[in-house]
Amino acid sequence: MRTPLRPLARILQARQEGLNPDMIERENLKLRHDVQREKARGRAQYRLVILCASFVMVFGAIGARMGLMAATEPVEPRTSAPGAEIIAQRADITDRNGRILATNMLTYALYAQPKLMVDPKGSARKLGEIFPELDAAALERRFTDGRSFVWVRKVLSPEQMQQVYDIGDPGLLFGPREMRLYPNGTLAAHVLGGASFGAEGVQSAEVIGTAGIEKALDARLRDPAQGNKPVTLSIDLTLQSTVEEVLAAGVGMLNARGAAAILMNARTGEVLALASLPTFDPNDRSSARTDKTAEPGDSPLFNRAVQGVYELGSTFKIFTVAQAMELGLVTPETMVDANAPLKWGRFKINEFDNKNYGPLLSVSDVIAKSSNVATANIALMIGGLRQQAFLKSLGFFDKTPVELVEASGSRPIIPQKWSDIVTITVGYGQGFASSPMNLATGYATVANGGVLIKPTLLKREGPTTGVRVMSEKTARDSVKMLRRVVTEGTASLGDVPGYEVAGKTGTAEKPKKTGGYYKDRNINTFGAVFPASNPQYVLVVMMDEAVDTTLSEARRTAGWTAVPVAAEIIRRVAPLMGLRPTLEPPATDALTAASN
Repeated sequence: MRTPLRPLARILQARQEGLNPDMIERENLKLRHDVQREKARGRAQYRLVILCASFVMVFGAIGARMGLMAATEPVEPRTSAPGAEIIAQRADITDRNGRILATNMLTYALYAQPKLMVDPKGSARKLGEIFPELDAAALERRFTDGRSFVWVRKVLSPEQMQQVYDIGDPGLLFGPREMRLYPNGTLAAHVLGGASFGAEGVQSAEVIGTAGIEKALDARLRDPAQGNKPVTLSIDLTLQSTVEEVLAAGVGMLNARGAAAILMNARTGEVLALASLPTFDPNDRSSARTDKTAEPGDSPLFNRAVQGVYELGSTFKIFTVAQAMELGLVTPETMVDANAPLKWGRFKINEFDNKNYGPLLSVSDVIAKSSNVATANIALMIGGLRQQAFLKSLGFFDKTPVELVEASGSRPIIPQKWSDIVTITVGYGQGFASSPMNLATGYATVANGGVLIKPTLLKREGPTTGVRVMSEKTARDSVKMLRRVVTEGTASLGDVPGYEVAGKTGTAEKPKKTGGYYKDRNINTFGAVFPASNPQYVLVVMMDEAVDTTLSEARRTAGWTAVPVAAEIIRRVAPLMGLRPTLEPPATDALTAASN
């Protein structure tokens, strides 16, 4: 209720007392103004508090955002055009030293809106001249049949883009997108695999992996949470280039159908180089496709090091001997029956060129001379069940254990029934097919002291652990035997002065689809360990149908084909890996007296 300015009771009292009634009105008016002033002051103070709090919150948020931006890593600005969330979502791939193997490049796609075109026929003819692979007549029909949108070309080079600009037709438009670029061309093609476009729009396109590491790690490469952090491979670009160069030269000189090579760190399982020939350019993977009627293994896209499963011949003999030593059945000096041929039921086991190393050979000589018969007798001592268990422990019964999508479909070919004759043939590498990568893993186990390490194409940080499958003594004795193969046996062309190469040759006849084996078609393999005194690296070289024709007689064995290629690889890569050559003392009988 409002207080009256001239209350009647007080006015009457003031008149009785002889006072001025107007003073009462002025007093009440002053009180009313004081109350109003206090209310206005309260409202003003409240508004000031709200305003100050708002300023503190806004500038606090700005300061916090500026601090957050200052604390983050600087990145290149990205376009904010529609669809930009698809562009640049794929991380780079680098080698172990940070050198780029795969990256993204900004390019443009060409499309047409025929309703906006001024000269559809002339534009179609000019586009046919710029892009010879396009059918100008078909393009003209698509421009004139009433369509509102036509894709012309998914990727353009800057030169092609300028030529299309010069046509000057407003209905020819460009859409930005990123494409996958492999700056080293064919180098490490089977490791990288390749990429292509997935979901496509006018302003963007999704890049997805189609093969190799690109597909195997597709989710990781496209993960926004990784912030485009590169994927670092175990591959060394310099070593990869050297291995591919030497392998290609060997294929050309030896008229091989194909080849593969794997260079691995035996202690960490890191694959330093992986090559397969023939090869392809991942920048244009589609051009490498072959006729559907051809054998899959002949395609440049086929990864022989991982996908291919082959009978790897006498390279398996070291596993047979190592298991026998581990079981205590033999020592390197134990004499074994080597009298050839060995008859087992209706089967006859012969030596190469029908030689006879018998009647007895030491176990060390069995490996050095690569005796089939003696190895067969050792395998029979072991028995089929124990032989299977040992090969399983080395990973030979599993798919190729490496981060390539092709590895998931590569499984060894294992005999359905493991009879005694299978035990014999598997003992020297026939009747059992596995991949070169599996073989490299097995040789790494021998080289590193008997521990099975899973191979990897990703750079490993810190120590690596594995499962012990043989004792250090067995592994050490096995390496010594492999060294004798190079110094005295079938791999004499593999000796590289200063680097103590040890290894085992394997020459396996290729099986026919109709049964039996070809006499003039071989898979030649050399599994090498170096340096033998302190094993650190493993190299496996496999050559398909290689033949040395430098002399009058064609030579098809691994000792004349895969071994010299492996030796040249080691001669070139060992210094690049920082291995210093050691001075090996000459044999005693090589010393001569001299006087001056």
